[in-house]
Parts: sequence; C-alpha cells; structure tokens
Amino acid sequence: MPLKELPPKALRLVGQISTAVAIIHRLREKLPIIKADPTKGHSEDFLRMLHGKDPSDIQINALNLYLILLADHGFNASTFSARVTAGTLANLHSAITSAVGTLSGPLHGGANEKAMDMIIEVGKKKKASAYIQNAFDSKQKIMGFGHRVYKVDDARKPHLKKMAKQLWEEKGNMELFEVAEEIEKQVKDRKQIITNVDFYSAPLLYGLDIPKDLFTPLFAMSRIAGWTAHVLEQYRNNRLIRPRARYVGPIDRTFRPIEQR
Repeated sequence: MPLKELPPKALRLVGQISTAVAIIHRLREKLPIIKADPTKGHSEDFLRMLHGKDPSDIQINALNLYLILLADHGFNASTFSARVTAGTLANLHSAITSAVGTLSGPLHGGANEKAMDMIIEVGKKKKASAYIQNAFDSKQKIMGFGHRVYKVDDARKPHLKKMAKQLWEEKGNMELFEVAEEIEKQVKDRKQIITNVDFYSAPLLYGLDIPKDLFTPLFAMSRIAGWTAHVLEQYRNNRLIRPRARYVGPIDRTFRPIEQR
C-alpha cells in the first residue's frame, strides 16, 4: 500500500462525502442536482448544492464552525473502529466504511437528531419545565446531556451555542433556540448535568435548514477529516489492534464426558 497515494485519496473523500450527501438529498426531494463549484469554499458549496441557493455569510461561518469543531475528538467509537480496520492493513475506504457503520448507531451519531426532536416537541419555552420534570420522573433519557469523559462543560459547546444563536437571529425567529436554552437551564437546575456537543449542534444544523435525518451524515462530513487523519497515522506506524478479553464466566466447573450428557 503506497503511503504517498493516501493523502490525495483522503482529501478526495472529504469532497466526495459532502457532494454525495447533497446529491442524495436533492434526488429524494425530486430536485435537480447542482454540480460542485471548485471556486467556492467547502461549506459554502455544500449549502449551495443542498439548498439550490447561495448561503449567507453567517450560514457559511456556522457550517465551517460545526465541521471544524466535530472533525476529531480522541478515540471515539467510530474513530477507533476505523483504526482497528486500518490496523489489519485493509484499504482506506474499508476503514472509513467501518467508521460510518459505527457512526450510524444512535448512541454515537444520532444523538443530535434526538435532541432536536425533543426541542421541537417542547415547542414553547414555558413548557420546558414540566417536560424536563416529567422526563426525570419517568427516568427518560434526555439527549444532548452528559458525557463519558467530561465532568465540566464541553469546550466546543459555547461556540456552537453562540453560532446557533446568530443563525436564529438572522432567521428572525428565536423561539426554538430559546426553548433549547430553557431546556439546558431546567436540566442544570435539577441535576447539574452538563450539555454535550450534540445539544447545540442540533439547533445549529436545524437553523441551517438541514433536515433532521441528515444530521448524522453531516456528522460524517465533519468527522471524515479526523477519520482519514487517524487512518493515515495508523498506517505510518502500524500494529495490529488486538484487545485481550477477560473471561468473566463461571469457573471450577465439573467436566461431564460427552457420553454422559
């Protein structure tokens, strides 16, 4: 596997994934496909291909911010699966396919979609308190809160929140953003649970008029930069990733000969 061939392939994947997401959306909506424009920036051209019109500067900045902040984040599940696959010396596209499959799980890639569902369901700022109290009383999981690693606010969250606010101000309707803020307050007042990166990425993407079922593909659009970087790093100094298993089953069991079973 010639390593010198991989960076151009990785860069091409970054462009191919965003183009594919835009084309699939246009096809399912029975809209004409809009070709990529190499004279435009990555975020600007994606929004243009998706919506069929030039985005505003705030929209471009919002998507740029999202793609940068979510490009990489340690050994998360999808990144780890990509490196495991690359560790077998499978090709680049196979490693990325492993990552995409892992990201498709709702506990990894689908959390921001569920967070947006909740924000829309609450609908009004005044309804947030009762909704959150009922969620806690019924032990319902509140998407967009809590993190396996962080015990303080995710450093990405304030930037996503600020950008989401600017988007909704530009749209001239702050209602859903204010619902999100009130949900955050109600959860924090009751349980001191922090928001994670999924919570404010939801109103940011929704504020870009991106359908909820494209939130996970947008996550892949962002994470492709990190995935490919990790895979290339794995190839450069490769060792097979072979975790050991610890047996936790019963011990000291009596063997029974087959003829006695």
